[in-house]
Amino acid sequence: MTNSVHKTILNNGLTVVLKEMHHAPVASFMVWYRVGSRHEKPGNTGASHWVEHMMFKGTPTFPNGSLDGLVSREGGFWNAFTWVDFTTYYETMPSSKIDLAIQLEADRMVNTLMTPEEVESERTVIISERQMYENDPNFQLMEELTSAAFRVHPYHHEVIGDMADLHSMTRDDLYGHYRRHYVANNAIVVVVGDFSRAEMLAKIENKFGNLPSGQPANPIMRQEPPQKGERRTVVQGPGDTAYLTVAYRAPAASHPDYLPLVLLNAAFAGGSSLGMFGGGGSNKSSRLYKALVNTELAASAYGGLTPTSDPFLYTLNAVVQAGHSLPEVEAALAAELARLESEPITKKELAKALKRAKAEFVLAGESITGQAQLLGMTEAVIGDYTWYETVLERLNQITLDDIERVRATYLRPSQRTVGWYKPEVTG
Repeated sequence: MTNSVHKTILNNGLTVVLKEMHHAPVASFMVWYRVGSRHEKPGNTGASHWVEHMMFKGTPTFPNGSLDGLVSREGGFWNAFTWVDFTTYYETMPSSKIDLAIQLEADRMVNTLMTPEEVESERTVIISERQMYENDPNFQLMEELTSAAFRVHPYHHEVIGDMADLHSMTRDDLYGHYRRHYVANNAIVVVVGDFSRAEMLAKIENKFGNLPSGQPANPIMRQEPPQKGERRTVVQGPGDTAYLTVAYRAPAASHPDYLPLVLLNAAFAGGSSLGMFGGGGSNKSSRLYKALVNTELAASAYGGLTPTSDPFLYTLNAVVQAGHSLPEVEAALAAELARLESEPITKKELAKALKRAKAEFVLAGESITGQAQLLGMTEAVIGDYTWYETVLERLNQITLDDIERVRATYLRPSQRTVGWYKPEVTG
């Protein structure tokens, strides 16, 4: 039967998730490694992202520079991304050419070279990438705010890593990170598109089935202790625009409160944030937009939360309009949050939020690549792709009482970290 999802675990521990979709002669092949910035310790922060770069630098079978041409010549595109909980590689190609993706991903899982010359060359690239981010007020503010919110848990540091570690990490550090985490039992292969499931599974068994397993992944032992009061951080930097971010502690994606909080955000701030790939952003009819943007206090205002393996953050963000101040915007946001307590979300607002969240979720999964991303993300982050399959059904069951419960539980001043970005006055 097409459109049903099948999950298999090979003898070496590799998880395989397959979904046949025959409406276009295309397939998307993805490998998700359960390693991201949360698996890094001080001294090797940024290693997961750096290894992602090195994975494009060739193997003995596919020398550096040959892969781009091979994939594009077959009419495909490929890319990769690193996040706090995972690192992902994918090829989306005509389904008749997908064997190339299977071959190259199996090859680079074990045979990536990482020559000292390429490591040094990429060090320069990544340091300049980090410097470019440092010119972005949003990056600067989120880095300071996240490190204030997380004292202990490795969500404390940015995915790109700390500058000190980017200067000091060695080729052996990177190669050790690769060898430790790029093993069959720490990986998930997701394939969506125009193929026969039995044939695809046989091809994956053939190329990946004999690859080695590694040690079981270390659980994250450094859980964040309870927060005992509001934290505040102020960043001063170039520019003429001020930014406000208020970050509340949010539950992990697997927690029963996660989806009610998603709907509260959709109703209050306009975003849905059901997946990393599903938009979010602002909505002109939301309470937050009316309170901050319609009053011309802010140029934009939006909320967001991301599905993560461990508890992370729910952020409310505003870009301060010229002629107004951070204290003004923060006071207006506080007043709107107080109103949310005295005038809870209504049945009509919930219905609208539900409709919006569903639409964004469906849109995120419209393409074959999007389907593969959602299946892979839920398998990597939550450990169960069926979260994605049942999410719309579970959203429908959320009540106004659930919305009010999560508001009272999570949107507490003692559980927030407030960040200001203040432009430096020059002259």
